[in-house]
Amino acid sequence: MLAPVRSPAAIALTVLEREIDAPGEGLDRLRLVPTPFVPEVRLHLAEDAIVWWARMEAAAGHALPPPYWASAWAGGQALARHLLDHPELAAGRRVLDLAAGSGLVAIAAALAGAARVVANDIDPYAVAAVTVNARANRVAVVATGEDLLDSDGGDADLLVAGDVFYDRELAARVLPFLRRAVARGSRVLVGDPGRGHLPRDLLDPVTSYRVPTTEPAVDSSVRQVEVLRPRFGGTDPEAGSGSAGGSNPMSPVADRS
Repeated sequence: MLAPVRSPAAIALTVLEREIDAPGEGLDRLRLVPTPFVPEVRLHLAEDAIVWWARMEAAAGHALPPPYWASAWAGGQALARHLLDHPELAAGRRVLDLAAGSGLVAIAAALAGAARVVANDIDPYAVAAVTVNARANRVAVVATGEDLLDSDGGDADLLVAGDVFYDRELAARVLPFLRRAVARGSRVLVGDPGRGHLPRDLLDPVTSYRVPTTEPAVDSSVRQVEVLRPRFGGTDPEAGSGSAGGSNPMSPVADRS
């Protein structure tokens, strides 16, 4: 009898659970720690994501996706902080966290009282990381690995995206996706630490934070990070936390660093 075929996310979950339970310490280990700037959320993070990645690739015998989920990225930290400080943005809403990575923003939305939270990332290890991190924080988050960028975000009332403008090709797909979500009626919030492909002419800043970061390969331990919203017409039902007025449509514009 043939064994059932396991999905990549299920295999990744088994690997991460084994890593979490493994004894010992060191740069190549995962640790459950309070997130810098968002201590309400605990995440399984790598002491050194590059060293962890190298060991896991050696063990697997083949290339693995970069473990973006194993670090706390500044854009997500700022967005999670904003949701926890302004829980009315997520409370009672259906939230979609795009390119969720560790699930930090999704977990913050759940803690803020969201009615339903979906965390989406195409990396199977990120889907697994969301699962173990939501479990550690005792919140319900649905993790999915589908590529959603050709959709409009489904029925999400609030779409959040932390740090998605680090790559030209990704930005060129994300922008039409966000435009469709806005046209459908979803509120959109983006967290960004000044990436090179951020379309500033199409986004308005909501607030900014000085965020301590554990990102690999950055020159400073603190980054200035903005929370932004797209420009679109209509009246914001929650003054001060939704869309600014105007009718500048979002259009495709084409270094996590």
